[in-house]
Amino acid sequence: MIPSHKLASWLLACVGSLLDTIGVSHDRSVEEMVYIFAVCLIAVTFGWLVRHAILLIVNNTVAVRHSTVGLELRQRHTLSHCSHIIPPVVILCLMPFAFRQDSHALDVIMKMAWIYTSVTVAIAVNSVFTFIWAHYDEHKNTKKLPLRGVLNIAKGIVWGIAVIVSVSIVVGRSPVALLTGLGAFAAALLLVFRNSILGFVAGIQLSQNDMLRVGDWIVVPSTIANGIVTDVSLSVVKIRNWDNTTVMLPPYTLVSTSFQNWRGMKEVGLRQIEQSLLVDVSSVSEADAAMLERVTARFALMREFIGMAGKTEGYDSCLPEGTLTTNLGLFRAYVTLYLRANNHIAGEQRIMVRLMPQQPAGIPLQIFCYVNTTVWSEFSAIQSMIFEHFIAIAPIFGIVIYNYPSVLQK
Repeated sequence: MIPSHKLASWLLACVGSLLDTIGVSHDRSVEEMVYIFAVCLIAVTFGWLVRHAILLIVNNTVAVRHSTVGLELRQRHTLSHCSHIIPPVVILCLMPFAFRQDSHALDVIMKMAWIYTSVTVAIAVNSVFTFIWAHYDEHKNTKKLPLRGVLNIAKGIVWGIAVIVSVSIVVGRSPVALLTGLGAFAAALLLVFRNSILGFVAGIQLSQNDMLRVGDWIVVPSTIANGIVTDVSLSVVKIRNWDNTTVMLPPYTLVSTSFQNWRGMKEVGLRQIEQSLLVDVSSVSEADAAMLERVTARFALMREFIGMAGKTEGYDSCLPEGTLTTNLGLFRAYVTLYLRANNHIAGEQRIMVRLMPQQPAGIPLQIFCYVNTTVWSEFSAIQSMIFEHFIAIAPIFGIVIYNYPSVLQK
C-alpha cells in the first residue's frame, strides 16, 4: 500500500534511507517497526513542543495582563493536562499508512491508540471540570456551598464513560450494546457504589437546602463531631474539632440524622447566655428598710428603681424582673439593670432574669441575654466576668449562692 499522506510518505522514505544507510534489507516487518518508533517519537515530541508553547503563551499572558484566569490555568496545569491528547491524535493520524488494512498488528496498535485517546480525553475533561469548580468556588460561591461532591460525581461519570468506551474498543462492540448488557449487573453496581450514590444525593440535599457550608461550626449529637467543617466531598464530610482532631462523617449521616449548625449565630453576630445561679433557699428573706437603704447607697443603678417602685401601686409595675418585697427580688432587679447597662450585652435583644423550678440544690436564677460577639474566647471572658460579679455582690443582698456547679444551658 502506497500512503497518500505526504508526511507519511516522507516518513517511509526516511525509513528506507535509514535502512539503506545501516545496511539492513528492506523487510516489511522491519520497516513497520521503524515506522512505528518514528511515529511515536514524533507524537511525543510534538506533544512536548505544543505543551511548552501553551505554557509559554499562558505565562506571558499572565505576566503582561495579570490575568486571574490565566494564573489559575497555570497553577492548576489545566492546559498542560489538555495537551496530553495531542500524542495519541498524531499516532491515530499517521500510524495506518505503514500497514496493510488487514494487518493484525495495525488493529492492535489502533485499539491501544484509541484507548490512550479515551484516557487523555477523560483527563482533559476532568481537568476542565476541576478548573471550573475551583474558579466558581473561589470567586462565585459566596455562600460556601459544598460543591465538591458534584465535582466528584462529574469526574466519576467521565471516567465511567472512558472505561465503557475502552472496553467497547477492546471487544469490538458498540458502547450502546455494552451498556445494554450491563443492565444485568445494575443491582450489583448499586450495591458496590451505594455509599457514593448516597453521598451524591446527600450532597445535593445539603447544597439545595443550604444546610451546610465549608467553614460552618456544626455539632452532630450522635457523634463526637463538634467543630468547623473543612471539606465536603462525595464520600466524606471533614470536621475539625476544637481539640484539632478531625472527624470524618458520610454526607448522608447529616441528612438522615439531626445536627446543629451555628452559622446563624455568626451571621447575626450575637451569642446567647442562658445560665443559672443556684440560690440557697434559706438565704431568701424579706427586704426591710435597712436593706433598701444599704442597696441604694451601694448601687446607683438601684436608686431610680427603688424610688420609682415606692411611688407606684404594685411592686413589679416598673421592672417585671425585680421586686422590693424580698432580697432575691432586689437581686433580680440589680442583675437586670446591670445587664442592660453593660456595653458587652446586646440591649436591643431580650434580657430576662427569672426563677426556674426549685431543685434539691436550690432555686435556679436563670440569666438570659445576648453577648455582642461570637468569638469564643471573648464570649467566655465576658460571661465569666458577668457571673463573677454577680457571685461577688450576692452577699450584699443577703443572697447565698449554693456551692454547687452551675448548669450551662445552651
